[in-house]
Amino acid sequence: MTSAHDPARTTAAATAAPGTRGGALRRALRVPQILLAAFLLIASALPKFAGQADAVETFELIGWGQWFRYVTGVVEAAGAVALVIPRLAGLAATALIGLMAGAVLTQILVLEPAWALLPAAFAAVLAVIAWDRRAESAQVLRALRGALRR
Repeated sequence: MTSAHDPARTTAAATAAPGTRGGALRRALRVPQILLAAFLLIASALPKFAGQADAVETFELIGWGQWFRYVTGVVEAAGAVALVIPRLAGLAATALIGLMAGAVLTQILVLEPAWALLPAAFAAVLAVIAWDRRAESAQVLRALRGALRR
């Protein structure tokens, strides 16, 4: 008999069979995951790394200096890569929700409030991805905790 918190059962639910309801959600989320990863890497992180004029200007307006542009670019690039690695996708989505919350606040308080809708929409999609990948995220965190105890 297995309990509701049995790791084997959780893993089975996370890797739902293609014909199941969980499998359909996983397949449906794959396209937005890839598109978000591509956007974060190509349209957002790379211009920050390259010192594109509008990225430099935006971070001047924010007032935290250009070092913050690089930090943001690193978080975006790492999140984009992890978002397409199934085992890391849930944790990446969770971390990127935090980044999007910061982007929403920055748009509202410093830049252009109307543009806050884009990171808010991204955060909503990331929340669904994080929820769908919660079993894998728990598995990675358990493994990490076990490795740290050794």
